[in-house]
Amino acid sequence: MATRAVPRVGAVTDAAVDRGFFGHPRGLSTLFFTEMWERFSYYGMRAFLIYYMTASVAAGGLGFAVANAGTIYGLYTGSAWGAAILGGIVADRWLGQYRSVLIGGIIIALGHFTLAFRALPFFYTGLVLIVVGTGLLKPNVSNLVGALYKPGDSRRDAGFSIFYMGINLGALFGPLIAGYLAQRVDWHLGFACAGVGMTFGLIQYVVGRNRLQTPVAAAPTADAEPEPPKATFTAIEWKRMAAIVVFFLVAILFWGAYEQAGSSLALFADQNTRLEVFGFSFPSSWFQSVQPIFVITLAPIFAWIWVRLGPRDPSVPAKLALGVLFMGLAFLILVPAGAMAQSEGVRVSPWWLVASYGISELGELCLYPVGLSAVTKLSPVRILGLMMGVWMLSNAFGNMLAGSSARFFVSMPLQQYFGEVALILFVTAAVMFALVKPIRGLMGGVR
Repeated sequence: MATRAVPRVGAVTDAAVDRGFFGHPRGLSTLFFTEMWERFSYYGMRAFLIYYMTASVAAGGLGFAVANAGTIYGLYTGSAWGAAILGGIVADRWLGQYRSVLIGGIIIALGHFTLAFRALPFFYTGLVLIVVGTGLLKPNVSNLVGALYKPGDSRRDAGFSIFYMGINLGALFGPLIAGYLAQRVDWHLGFACAGVGMTFGLIQYVVGRNRLQTPVAAAPTADAEPEPPKATFTAIEWKRMAAIVVFFLVAILFWGAYEQAGSSLALFADQNTRLEVFGFSFPSSWFQSVQPIFVITLAPIFAWIWVRLGPRDPSVPAKLALGVLFMGLAFLILVPAGAMAQSEGVRVSPWWLVASYGISELGELCLYPVGLSAVTKLSPVRILGLMMGVWMLSNAFGNMLAGSSARFFVSMPLQQYFGEVALILFVTAAVMFALVKPIRGLMGGVR
């Protein structure tokens, strides 16, 4: 299964270590801005999607019930991430990473522009196109990031943290611009704005294509077995893939809580939170720019910390356990806010959500960029796209959980719901901490 990539490819050698982008390979800047614009389009549209579906027809929306809108939201966002596994297979077997990202971006842009038309069939067609395009783009752009670094390069985790900051730059400005246009001007202008953002990303990607590398196999460790036939895997490879599966299961619960920012927490922001701060009124979709602000602020700090710690750097399973723990704290802090909103019938201060989102970002920075980096290190190179798709499938299942949770917003006391989510996450974190040593054994010496 040959992996074709970009027009100019090759492995980085010791004699030519590329440090042209803040100490990292120059290709990181190409992928940084490509993903930034793609996430601008995705999160810009996601910020107002559930509001559009639940708004009355007279207000230009679809008039869906909350439960139905939540189901559609979960299926859409879950499918967008779940399609990554098929996108990885397509890249591994046929298109290669570079072409998969390019074609995926084109399909995403077409999807957003299709949503700009008002008829209901265009709504569903646009969502399907975005799902297909995201499936091609997401796993393969991350694999291209991993390919910029030699096996054993200590900059890899830091590079993924910087790449993740680009993701969140897009996630910051998408809701601010597309969300404002949708809620304050016209829903369909917001959809079109997201399409324009993806178009900018495609232009930037093509212009910077010569800075990229093709994925290469990791160097064998001292205890590695001889190279097997292409159809089989070594015992070490099987163990490393088992570690990825464990990370996948833990990440499902993390994303099931985190992605409620676009479902139940979005409804909480719209219906139970004051949409004013320091006398300034803002649309509820702007809350979804709060998390990216924290990431942009904290990502460079986390990147510096991981490098600075050196051999004392926590292992991948320990970082994932920390991520789940922080996510539990983020929901725990909302328990009193939910109690006040329902028992007193008032709109609570927006700072409750700001604090919750800030804590959740501590968790995301411990889990997502670290998980991306781990998959590129642990996966056999001939199925790298497939394994990245498996990792992103955790986000798919998490989004489906987040979408289905919207029904609890209208059927369960908010303080009870927030507390139960926090409890599930705390238990998961405790189990993960207890299993750190055996999971490291599965990783076969990879940190």
